[in-house]
Amino acid sequence: MIAVPPTAEPTEKAAIRSHYDLATPFYRLVWGPHIHHGLWSEDDAAREVPAATPRAAQEALTDTLAALAAVEGGGRVLDVGCGMGGSSIRLARRRGCHVTGITLSGVQRRWAATVARLQGVGGLTTFLQADAETVDFPRGAFDVVWSIECTEHLFDKPAFFRRAADWLAPGGRMALCAWLAAEDAERPEKRGQVESVCDAFLCPSLGSFGDYRRWLTLAGLEVVREDDWTRRVERTWEVCAARVRRLGLHGLARLVDRRQARFAEHFTTLLDAYRSGAMQYGCIVARLA
Repeated sequence: MIAVPPTAEPTEKAAIRSHYDLATPFYRLVWGPHIHHGLWSEDDAAREVPAATPRAAQEALTDTLAALAAVEGGGRVLDVGCGMGGSSIRLARRRGCHVTGITLSGVQRRWAATVARLQGVGGLTTFLQADAETVDFPRGAFDVVWSIECTEHLFDKPAFFRRAADWLAPGGRMALCAWLAAEDAERPEKRGQVESVCDAFLCPSLGSFGDYRRWLTLAGLEVVREDDWTRRVERTWEVCAARVRRLGLHGLARLVDRRQARFAEHFTTLLDAYRSGAMQYGCIVARLA
């Protein structure tokens, strides 16, 4: 596991909350309703101009993870780090499941609840402003604990997985997509890249596939699926960087907040870490053992 370097500004929970409170309109403008990577097909990923649009690629990531995790109609899903509610709303609309979404950001909670009502799934969705590391749910409350690109922000990842396993009903699944450090990220030339991503994107640490496998196993879960989607998602940052340049959003970000400016300026830092092999983008599905 690679953490923020000691020479960097410490990552704090309040800073993560503030970032998402301030950045939600920026995310919506630059990328769309889903605050996560797009998943292109292997053919599209290799094309100069992909057939799938960024919006379709975002939806494809949600739909693919839902299929791998066997999210079913009537099922109970906890969306940890739900953002603006993009995945929660799509799961409710497309699969007819009941989704509880949690986010640190009050802005995102209100945004998600409003969009869910407008799209006719207010009765199938509940959005809470809550900290994933302290919130509590009854034992066996959910069939699926779902998290796309949120566990990067957790300070004690093993403890979260132990608690989340307790929320799963018998046969329950955990469905994750995460930014990952490479297995050999301790090598100096790779470690520096991962530390830069942690610092710029408010991640206390990044684990590897092996770290996640170990944490899930110790929590009583059996990993049943691991996929490296790095090549299929990296176009996300090409698109975002191009849109930021075209819309001149670096200057706007500087006016809003110093952290927002650093975030916008480091899109290529993450893309470079993917391309060098310092980082991976992983999909992991685990089942309650």
